[in-house]
Amino acid sequence: MAAIARWCMRHRLVAVLLWLLALGGAAAAAVSAGTAFSNDYEVPGTESGKAHALLREGFHGRGGDTDTVVWRAPAHQNVRTPEVEQRMDRALAAVAALPGVGSVLSPYAPEGAALISADGRTAYAVVTFDRPADAVPKAQAKAVRAAAKNPGTERDGLQVELGGRAIGLTEAPSAHLAEVLGVAVAGVVLFLAFGSLAASLLPLATALVSVGTAYFGITLLGHAMPVADFAPMLGTLVGLGVGIDYALFIVTRHRKALRRGLSVDEAARTAVATTGRAVVFAGATVCIALLGMLVLRLNFLNGVALAASLTVILTVAASVTLLPALLSFIGMRALSRRERRKLASDGPRPETPTGLAARWSAFVERHPKLLGAVAALVMAVLALPMLSLHLGTSDQGNNPATSTTRQAYDLLAEGFGPGVNGPLTLVARLDGPADRVALAALGETLRTTPGVAGAGPAVFNRSGDTALLTVVPASSPQSRDTSELVDRLRHDVIPRAERGHSLQVHVGGVTAGYDDFAEVIIGKLPLFVGVVIALGCVLLLLAFRSLGIPLKAAAMNVAAVASSFGVVVAVFQWGWGSEPLGLGSAGPIEPFLPVIMVSVLFGLSMDYQVFLVSRMYEEWLETGDNRRAVRVGLAETSRVINSAAVIMISVFLAFVLSGDRLIAMFGIALATAVALDAFVLRTLLVPALMHLLGGANWWIPAWLDRRLPKISIEPPECRAHATLPAQRSATDEPATDERAAAPR
Repeated sequence: MAAIARWCMRHRLVAVLLWLLALGGAAAAAVSAGTAFSNDYEVPGTESGKAHALLREGFHGRGGDTDTVVWRAPAHQNVRTPEVEQRMDRALAAVAALPGVGSVLSPYAPEGAALISADGRTAYAVVTFDRPADAVPKAQAKAVRAAAKNPGTERDGLQVELGGRAIGLTEAPSAHLAEVLGVAVAGVVLFLAFGSLAASLLPLATALVSVGTAYFGITLLGHAMPVADFAPMLGTLVGLGVGIDYALFIVTRHRKALRRGLSVDEAARTAVATTGRAVVFAGATVCIALLGMLVLRLNFLNGVALAASLTVILTVAASVTLLPALLSFIGMRALSRRERRKLASDGPRPETPTGLAARWSAFVERHPKLLGAVAALVMAVLALPMLSLHLGTSDQGNNPATSTTRQAYDLLAEGFGPGVNGPLTLVARLDGPADRVALAALGETLRTTPGVAGAGPAVFNRSGDTALLTVVPASSPQSRDTSELVDRLRHDVIPRAERGHSLQVHVGGVTAGYDDFAEVIIGKLPLFVGVVIALGCVLLLLAFRSLGIPLKAAAMNVAAVASSFGVVVAVFQWGWGSEPLGLGSAGPIEPFLPVIMVSVLFGLSMDYQVFLVSRMYEEWLETGDNRRAVRVGLAETSRVINSAAVIMISVFLAFVLSGDRLIAMFGIALATAVALDAFVLRTLLVPALMHLLGGANWWIPAWLDRRLPKISIEPPECRAHATLPAQRSATDEPATDERAAAPR
């Protein structure tokens, strides 16, 4: 690490230009290639996956996105009033003439009579694009919206709204307000912490260059494999948080070395060789946690894992290469003017922890049982809402009340029933006239099945070997009743219809697909969590050569995840404040959110664990005194950890303003987890437990110690003169007592 820092400082202009070239090259390539993101929840082998495959095979023209134009007549009219019909006919004709629109089914056409509500006040048209929603250009969707919602149509009390995935693209915020606000808040915190404008700008510059390069890299990755459209935003969310924090840790160590009298080059080289190694280790734990998603073997999550890992890798690389080059550029301006004057007049002096950090550390040492119990109680109370966690997929009914997609959703539910927003698609494979008769009987059975609001007639493909039935549930897409209906159809109604025939029927559609995806995720979640915990424990075992440290870290990480999910459930599932925050109405939690959040949160929690415990471990190796090690480690690291946490929380909370419900979920979950991790776990519960356990914190069986490879977060030369506990004199009572307390 020291050699890398030395080269980057010696060739600082080259290092900076290489990073700028990487950013510019990635941006040019991404702009030239365009986006190719895919939100494909389909899991091959599931019932919905088989239905989708059979539908693609039998009906080749059903690949385009289907959206709706919904209108509601004023109280004194209905949709068949000549004036209303003329206006909507003109609007639908304008929509049909737009490029990218494959077809428009009007309720005024003979085949569209079912698209008018029973009271005659609500109707909708089906707009089918010539490509899937992910491939519909935003400009085309905006043109459809403008043609349907225009001053000539929306007058005299006629309400026109649009729904569907492609239309939803028009409501996505175009300006990156969340990123700008998060970076601005981080800059203020850095300036208050450093007192130097130059030093406070370095973490921002490092993070922005690395995250920007990763953002465009993720766009290119979408052309090579399926990558969800929220992956770039998630990568930016995580990258800005960890990137600014990693640079903050290194700059803090650099400034500390300058105050000790080291030259600029020596201080930067020392910071990268020590804290830089911890940054690399912490970044590796984040990547390992993220790549743990690969064990689920789901294409949808593979792209997310690789995209987020790419961002973390680039932020780590920038922290140990670009940052030392920039430190070399600013020289002594990394210190504030007051610090430079004091250094020039008084000379270098050793720093000792003082102020609130030292007093808090001593307070925790005096009351470990009480404070540990309070911290555990806080975490338990916040985790309670997680017991009612309902995994499902939010839809446009969860959008903000002012959005056109939300209003279209509500109009359809009011006029046609809640199930019309999430119909089920039954796809059948037929072999002969007998199967047609069985399918017709199934249609009649469906119309009288409890939970079914209606079932349309069977539609056959040209060859007659494939048919589909559209079933409208009586409940909303997110309701547990709809999920129970899907199970009842698959396990009871359809098997009875297939008995004695070669007929094969699969239940598909968006709602069934989401249920299948959630079921697969839930089934694999224990394996995934076990793999992530095991890998994290192995890394900490190798770094700190202790059984207690990894086990405590795993328990703390689980506590942070559980408590943050409790807050997410309260806000998004229970709806506590979701509407005032502009996050829409209450709804289920996305099924893939636990997987992604466990990966990210375990990685971020490991960061603070590494930076806190590595300082304690260093003091333990030098003194063999556990009480001193915990006290000094907490006093010396709590300020920088808290500053880093404030920055990360600010960045994450800023993404609540993104206008995207899913990204807001990530932001609130991550901000909550980091706040609890930094201010409750790492500065309260962890040191309290370590005081209670004494020397047992550092115990490891001798046979295991001999077999583990020798690695360290700090370079060996930094501890060349450290006195190991086993080498201390028997007259040193604190060390002897601690060693006696450790199990053998």
